[in-house]
Amino acid sequence: MNIRLRLVGVIILTLSLLSADPLRAQEAESENVAAPVEEPERKPPEPSAPKQIGLAAYYHADFHGRRTANGESFDHNGLTAAHKTLPFGTHVRVINLQNNKNVIVRVNDRGPVQTDRVIDLTRRAASILGFIRQGMAKVALEVVPLGSGAK
Repeated sequence: MNIRLRLVGVIILTLSLLSADPLRAQEAESENVAAPVEEPERKPPEPSAPKQIGLAAYYHADFHGRRTANGESFDHNGLTAAHKTLPFGTHVRVINLQNNKNVIVRVNDRGPVQTDRVIDLTRRAASILGFIRQGMAKVALEVVPLGSGAK
């Protein structure tokens, strides 16, 4: 019983200090043990997606304006790509393994039909990667995680 009365007295004193003077309230807070701060839930880092390595080529000019597999109109000046299995809308970093140039493209089509290739790119993407003259290049593909700034 004595402990309960003492505890009630401490609570009343603390409340009166808090409402009476802000400086005393800060002092009272610093003397008390701070309540545990709730930390945001941390998710374990996602395992990095394995790189896919293979040949890349670019669409022929005749495809400009045609419909892609997801219904968009193909634009050879855009930064899009055809991949056999990645979901539409996936952003992929394509790295030319001969010159280390890279570009991020968005998957909006299915392909390539040829079994020796892993991705077909727009002419603009191929130009950025530096393989317009060669027609094909050995590349590495990395899926770009959401929220990484890719557009």
